[in-house]
Amino acid sequence: MKGLDSFNGKNVMITGGLGFIGSNLAHELVRLNSNVLIVDCLLPECGGNRYNIRGIEDRVRVENADIRDGPKIGRLVKGQEYIFHLAAHLSHINSVKNPILDFDINCRGSLELLEACRKYNPDTKVVYTGTRGQYGKIEYTPVDEKHPIQPTDMNGVNKHAAEQHHLLYHRLYGLRTASLRLTNVYGPRHQMRHSEQGFAGWFIRLAMDNKKIKVFGDGKQLRDLNYVDDVVSALLALALERKSYGEAFNIGGIKPVSILEFVKSLIEVSGSGSYELIPFPEEEGRIEIGSYVADFTKLRKVTGWEPKTPLKAGLEKTVRFYRKCKGHYW
Repeated sequence: MKGLDSFNGKNVMITGGLGFIGSNLAHELVRLNSNVLIVDCLLPECGGNRYNIRGIEDRVRVENADIRDGPKIGRLVKGQEYIFHLAAHLSHINSVKNPILDFDINCRGSLELLEACRKYNPDTKVVYTGTRGQYGKIEYTPVDEKHPIQPTDMNGVNKHAAEQHHLLYHRLYGLRTASLRLTNVYGPRHQMRHSEQGFAGWFIRLAMDNKKIKVFGDGKQLRDLNYVDDVVSALLALALERKSYGEAFNIGGIKPVSILEFVKSLIEVSGSGSYELIPFPEEEGRIEIGSYVADFTKLRKVTGWEPKTPLKAGLEKTVRFYRKCKGHYW
């Protein structure tokens, strides 16, 4: 991967920067001596938390702004050399219940950002975060970027549309855009108040509270899991690589693990919790995608990125973090 010292002194904007991945990215960019602008409107359903920037408050600038506010976003993008676009509506279930909100944040919000860049900062580099949910029902594994796009919920549709807008703006206007399709990300600074943003964070809370974890089906569904630090390194690598312009990339883990294997490792690391297998509820069953294992050969070839954090080590770091500051997340 190209040297991260390239971020030294650079102006970097993070949308959704008070959220899970955005705040971890902010901490790393501060360490790299970047001038960090965090843009977040702290929508209750989206998981932003001011405590996430504890320790770097005086080294970042925070703007309370909604990415759907075109004029304000237009002012904020000026002078930014890199933009990491992580602001999003993430809940699969809620995207089905409230598809208009999901569309408005993920599609219209992304278009407002892209238009602002086209008009006021066409030389910036924009890295967008897509999702494995874009693929929907899995036809084969490992899943490469040529896998059919057949989302099972509105979130997958809207995230894919937003990604395609980013890539289109490269083809039409030469904007330097790239997309990283995330899988299950876990680690410190995730919202822990509800279960609507993925199973990993919620299962961690249940185990730490010595509660019973309900695993749907037989628990043998495979997933790629990424510790958040590995995701941050992939985002930074894409931002620095010219060959990423106009392209979408999968990210994946060291090895796929079953949901049941994840739960058992979590219970061992936390020293508490238990689990039971239950049938899929109708609502979750309709949007279940099956086993997902990513082929991230393209990302590796273009950037040299590799995942570095084994599951047990990542869980140990995560549990240690929440034990120390549980009151700010529960």
